[in-house]
Amino acid sequence: MRKALAVACFLPLLIPAGVAQAEAPEDRQKAFATAAETYQVPESVLLGVSYLQSRWDAHAGQPSNDAGFGPMHLTDAAAFTGANHHGEGEEDPRGDDTRPLALPTDAPAVPLDVPASLRTMEKAAALTGESHETLRSDPAANIRGGAALLADYQKQLGAPLSADPAQWYGAVARYSGATEKEAAQFFADEVYSVIAEGATRTTDDGQQVTLKPVQGVGKIVEWLEKLGLSLPRRDGVECPRSISCEWIPAGYAELPDDDYGHYDLADRPQSQKVDYIIIHDMEGYWAPSVKLNQDPTWPGSWHYSVRSSDGHIAQQIKTKDVGWQAGNWYINAKSIGIEHEGFLAEGSTWYTEAMYRTSAKLVRYLAMRHGVPLDRAHILGHDNVPGTLPTTVRGMHEDPGPFWDWAHYFELMGAPLHQFGGPRSGSVMIKPDFATNKPYFYGCDRKKPEAACPPLPASTVWLRTEPRADAPLVKDIGKHPTGDSLYSVYDHSARATTGQRYAVADRQGDWTAIWYLGQKAWFHNPADHPTAVPSMGLVVTPRPGLATIPVYGRAYPEREAYPAGIPYQAVTPLQYTFSAGQKYTLGGPAATEYYRAVTYDPAPHTVVKGTTRYLEIQFGHRVMFVKADDVQISFQ
Repeated sequence: MRKALAVACFLPLLIPAGVAQAEAPEDRQKAFATAAETYQVPESVLLGVSYLQSRWDAHAGQPSNDAGFGPMHLTDAAAFTGANHHGEGEEDPRGDDTRPLALPTDAPAVPLDVPASLRTMEKAAALTGESHETLRSDPAANIRGGAALLADYQKQLGAPLSADPAQWYGAVARYSGATEKEAAQFFADEVYSVIAEGATRTTDDGQQVTLKPVQGVGKIVEWLEKLGLSLPRRDGVECPRSISCEWIPAGYAELPDDDYGHYDLADRPQSQKVDYIIIHDMEGYWAPSVKLNQDPTWPGSWHYSVRSSDGHIAQQIKTKDVGWQAGNWYINAKSIGIEHEGFLAEGSTWYTEAMYRTSAKLVRYLAMRHGVPLDRAHILGHDNVPGTLPTTVRGMHEDPGPFWDWAHYFELMGAPLHQFGGPRSGSVMIKPDFATNKPYFYGCDRKKPEAACPPLPASTVWLRTEPRADAPLVKDIGKHPTGDSLYSVYDHSARATTGQRYAVADRQGDWTAIWYLGQKAWFHNPADHPTAVPSMGLVVTPRPGLATIPVYGRAYPEREAYPAGIPYQAVTPLQYTFSAGQKYTLGGPAATEYYRAVTYDPAPHTVVKGTTRYLEIQFGHRVMFVKADDVQISFQ
């Protein structure tokens, strides 16, 4: 523990010189103003483009998944590795122990071409005279490079270097680097939406930046025509009209030995309701991941793939069908999976504003269509999905990880995470300030797995056994049966995340304790800088007379519900204990269902429905289920 604290004290020294420490809090704003004046680009346009690419962050000089650097996301092909790790780990994406899959150790290699969109730094260097190293590490130089590019695109279009932001639509569309005309258009639309609405935030390195709202900006028909941009028909694509979306079908085929892959045909919502939307990251790049989803022999599939650079989306499975994506067959059968380009350990260098915005619009659209509540009990990260059996808990995946900005994501969905209740409420919602919350992690560098991560904004708080900063982390007996929780970026055993609601177990000074995996878990929550907000609501506790009750990873029917010919699926408790006196927040009722789908031909597929009533609860970092007859419900 002392070693971890010592490392944490030296984290500021890990930021490359010339990135965060060289700037005063207002220097980033001045850099935008100076670059805009130098290259005759409207400052609002420069700020708007940068906001979609990076939210004005410098990312400590580290590249994005598309080899983009700095606030303007200038791309340097030399930093593009094309590495793809999608599907690594012990988790069976199908999550159905009646039909386990043989898991590969890694994704097959997919050849990648380096497109021109990954070479914008070369052009920026030629236009500004700056070196690649300076454009990578100096935010002000990077902003000048982006301004020079925008001005150059404007000239190539034969357009004037106008002071009117509305005249720059074509240059903004081209800056996206998108090869799909529709994707370029929607990127520009989002930029102009930001310009019209305005924005203000503190960046990842403490810079104060504001874009004041600009009235009267919008699409410019002549530039659309000049670029050949149009809004094509979307035959069969289940996406809102306001985002760029195309149909790239996942593979579905019969395989040898009566096998098939790699999703299941269904008839949702007629056969069963969709109750969850699962947020993933790809642990890889968009193009290879999309191709993996087209391979029926690859043991995993998902409904949508979202590109980081511009938010473009590929729908790959119809929402009526079941993807093999969450590692839990019960959740798979009742959810839609959305994969996002990037790597959880690399933080916001690849969680772009463009990706957040289109993904949020997609989730809201899907939630409205399927009646999915816009809350953290139903919009789950892959890391919130429970294991199905005690043996599968340890291998469940960890994405999208601690650096996903859940508060911002829900704001973009139009469902902001507000407090409810007073300071002594019996429940709290985890909600640290994302920009300033930079907890210690290690393991972000695959080549140096024990090294401390650079300080990155995070949505998570550490949970401890006692109300003090040097207390041990709480334990997760499912994740670490014989060991302690880790500070690894890949280990959520002792973490609570933004939007998750927990029942309060105790309070002492600046510390709050919650009930978590059968134990009290303390987190620092000072009144002048809170990391949680009041959140009154329904909680459950064991019925009087019950010392403990079981918790489950799936809400399967009772034996009597199964018709002849369909094997009974045992309702097996997980290894955790829910004891009398403990309380956990209620996410809502859980449908008692098992979808039997083990054949290529969907005709025999059957939804088994039971009468046992289950409830979803926030039991740890992951949601879990209890039987309604085992608990009593109260409002706190």
